[in-house]
Amino acid sequence: MKNFESFLSAQLDEYLAYRKTLGYATKSSRSHLLTFDRYLRETAVDWSSLQPPFFLEMRANLKMEASGINKILSAVRFFFQFLVRREYVAENPLQDIPFLKEDTIVPFVFSPEHVDQLLRTVCKDIRRREGFFLTDYGVFTAALLMARCGLRISEPLRLLPHHYRGDDGTLYIEKTKFRKDRLIPVPKGVMTEIENYLSVRKSLCTDDKNPYLLAGKDHKPLSEQNLRSTFHHAVKDIGLEQPRRVIGNMIFNPPTPHSLRHSFAINTLIAIRKRGESLRDALPVLAAYLGHSEYKHTTIYLRVADALSRKRLVDFALWQRRKT
Repeated sequence: MKNFESFLSAQLDEYLAYRKTLGYATKSSRSHLLTFDRYLRETAVDWSSLQPPFFLEMRANLKMEASGINKILSAVRFFFQFLVRREYVAENPLQDIPFLKEDTIVPFVFSPEHVDQLLRTVCKDIRRREGFFLTDYGVFTAALLMARCGLRISEPLRLLPHHYRGDDGTLYIEKTKFRKDRLIPVPKGVMTEIENYLSVRKSLCTDDKNPYLLAGKDHKPLSEQNLRSTFHHAVKDIGLEQPRRVIGNMIFNPPTPHSLRHSFAINTLIAIRKRGESLRDALPVLAAYLGHSEYKHTTIYLRVADALSRKRLVDFALWQRRKT
C-alpha cells in the first residue's frame, strides 16, 4: 500500500483511520487522496497556500477527465471538513469550488442473446485438465451470477458456503459496496449450476479447506483478474470487442465485466415494460435486488433503453462527428 508523503501525510492517515472506525471502505478515498498528496509534493506548498485559488489551479492542472477530477475534489472536500472539525483549519477552502461539468457516460449493454452467447463461450472454454477444471468452472459460475443476478464482480468472489441457501433458492450478499446486506432469489438455472459446481468440487477435493463458495488457489477466493481475463477473451471470441470512444461530450464505454450488471438491470426493465407492467413500481424492487443505497442510482438504467438503441446512438454520434 502506497504511503502519503506530503506535509499533510499525518492528517491524511488520521482521516482515513477515522473513516475506517465509522465502517467505511477507504480504498477509493485513498486512491483519490494519493493524487492530491502527489500534487502537494509537486507544487511544494505549505498550509498557508491551501486557499481557494490553489484548488482552482489544481482543478485546471489535473490531466484527466472531468469525472475523475470531480471525484478527487469530492474526496479532498470531505478531508477538509474533517480538518475543520479537528481544528487544523478554520474553514473548508473547497466549500465554494464547483465541480466540472461531466461528459455523459453511456455504458455498454449486452442484448439477452449476447449474454447467452458470452456465457456459452465461457463454458466452452473450461479446461478439462486436472488443476484447471474446478477453477475454470468457478469462473464460469461467477460470470453466470453476474449475468443472471446482476452481481458486482467482487460479490460472487466473496461468497461463503452458508451464503448460498439451496433450500429456498436464495443468496445472501454481505457487506456490499454501500455496506449493505441483501438476500436475493436465484433463478432455477443458476441454482442448478451452483449445485453442479458444488458436486464437482466435492468429488475432486477430498481435503477441501477453502472457506469460499467458489474456491481459488491456496485457500483464497477466485482471482478477480482471472475472471476479468476470461470475460475479455470471451467478448473478443464472440466479436463484441470494441474500444472506448469519446465523441463530443459523450463517452461510450467498452464491454467490461460490470457491463453484465448494467445489462441485467436494463434487460430486466425491458422485459417488465414488454409485459405492460409499471416501471415506476419495478424500480424500487430492482434497486433493492441490486443493492443500491439510494433509489436514484437505479433510475440511471432508464437512460439506455437497450443494446440496439445504444448502437444507434453510437452510430449517430459518429455520423455527426464526420458531418462536422
